Amino acid sequence: MNAARWLIGAALVVLLGVPLLARSERAASSGRKLVILSPHNEQIRTELGDGFSRWHLARFGEPAAVAWSTPGGTSEIRKMLVASTEAALRDGRPIGGNADLLFGGGSYEFKQLARPVSVEVDGATRSATILAPVEFPPALLEAVYGDGMVGDERLFDAKGMWFGVALSGFGIVFNRPILAQLGVADPKVWADLCTPRLRGWIVLANPGQSGSVTTAMEAILQRRGWDEGWAILRRMAANSRSFVSSAAKAPIDVSLGDAAAGLCIDFYGRYQAQSLRDAAKAIGDPELDRLGYVDPPGQTVIDPDPIALLTGAPDPELARRFIEFCLELDGQALWQFRAGAAADAATGAPAGPERFELRRMPVRRDLYARFRDRMVDEVDPYAVASAVENPDSSMRSYIAPLFAAAAMDRAPLLQAAWDAIVDHPAYPRDGSLVRAAEVDDPTLKAMLERFDAMPIFPGPNGGTWSIGDRAGRDEVKQGWLRGGWRDAALWPADAAPPTEFRKRAGEFFEAQYREILDLAAGMPTT
Repeated sequence: MNAARWLIGAALVVLLGVPLLARSERAASSGRKLVILSPHNEQIRTELGDGFSRWHLARFGEPAAVAWSTPGGTSEIRKMLVASTEAALRDGRPIGGNADLLFGGGSYEFKQLARPVSVEVDGATRSATILAPVEFPPALLEAVYGDGMVGDERLFDAKGMWFGVALSGFGIVFNRPILAQLGVADPKVWADLCTPRLRGWIVLANPGQSGSVTTAMEAILQRRGWDEGWAILRRMAANSRSFVSSAAKAPIDVSLGDAAAGLCIDFYGRYQAQSLRDAAKAIGDPELDRLGYVDPPGQTVIDPDPIALLTGAPDPELARRFIEFCLELDGQALWQFRAGAAADAATGAPAGPERFELRRMPVRRDLYARFRDRMVDEVDPYAVASAVENPDSSMRSYIAPLFAAAAMDRAPLLQAAWDAIVDHPAYPRDGSLVRAAEVDDPTLKAMLERFDAMPIFPGPNGGTWSIGDRAGRDEVKQGWLRGGWRDAALWPADAAPPTEFRKRAGEFFEAQYREILDLAAGMPTT
């Protein structure tokens, strides 16, 4: 068993990538060098970096290499870029200059980075954009993107600030043997992770550190609605054994049997499942074929994974060529073709990756029609993507601060309140997502109402706003999260509004959880 666990660990550690390998010997070769900031794992960096070097030599007759810099997740990289840009503006220095491209992460982060960054210096405003526009021929963009949409998501920025090169879905990774031991069926939808049988067996990543996990949580809210979505997220959190810092760590915990299930980016789940199957074949141990992954049907989103030129790029010409490579068939095939697949001149199929099957969904529509037989996964994101009904653009802004306030900042109290609820004699034994309206017992109903309650925030002139409705969310977002009510004396003058929002929300949730425990303590013993 120890040998099997070691093999699992060895197979999975590569998922995280090793920052020390980010600047590999490939970047030390002669020729031009491209520096790319990225949260991508080592497999993606290897195949895309080596693939670009081959493509560039064949296309332009000169060597070119990639040096990867992996300082963290996309959310952390965005904060780093914003901070360095603000410092440069204050000091009157040129923007950027340390890297050529930003590659990887959800479209939300790139949309934020496409906006100007501004600072006030001696009463004057200085502004700059972190991303720089790139222009490609309309014929190329049409060949790659078609109408430019997947569901209701744009695949590239109309001004050329970023370009989607792959597609990501979000779902559930799960460990079949652990679920069987717990008497839980393989999950199919998000609410399946809410069953009390999974207490202490869920792993979630911190949305404040992972833009991809934030997108997964936003999909739950957008598809299931604010009330039901937060009911699901809070029960998942109450079932969690830990909150990890990276989206890549959740499938590792599930693979090792330290957790039964967790939220996961689709290619992490598919790649880990494949890694374990390969390990099982190598040593003849069927127990290693333990991992499953599912996209909850109709409850997830398809999001582009972009690339963008950075302002002040040392070699903008080479950077543009890398983007072009990622959009052409040679680059697109690396995401989904089988490893070692040779090019086929008869069909026009390019070669696949050399070593790693990346299990990503390419962005080019024509690959799914022309080369389906060469793909590892039977998936067509354009066939399954659908638009969200009545999308609420304010929802995402609340995910990180509310999740922290309700769950991560007071996890023991959350779990104690959840234990009190599910241990109540009237709690339905077979329920996954049980809410107050579905129970008759007055005490249990009161406990569930408090568990799902949301705070009300003060506004200017004595007004109050509930974030339970869309209008209230819009107002509180502008007033509290973005500091629009800074002059209304609603928080200390020297405090950061988002921090005060999280603090006030946390105090509310703590009071609710303690009331649940008081209700449980007042119940008659049997």
